[in-house]
Amino acid sequence: MRLNLEDIKRKEVIDISNGERLGYIDDAVIDIQTSSLESLVIYGRNKLFGLLGKEDDISIPCSKIKVIGNEVVLVDLESHYINIMHK
Repeated sequence: MRLNLEDIKRKEVIDISNGERLGYIDDAVIDIQTSSLESLVIYGRNKLFGLLGKEDDISIPCSKIKVIGNEVVLVDLESHYINIMHK
């Protein structure tokens, strides 16, 4: 199966280790040296309409992706595996 970034951005990400809905994919990290996809990124959501800042971004390594379905992406993250990206 081949997907472009626009196709995958329409899919909701769910952590199968705890059933948590993480959000929708916003971006991808690509290694230009090897032309390989490293991780998917979910941007942190605004807190109180942005008045209180925003949550941290979540970076999901490709090794944690279990299934890419028609409507969702299932990942297996344990709390210590989540790589929070700080801006």
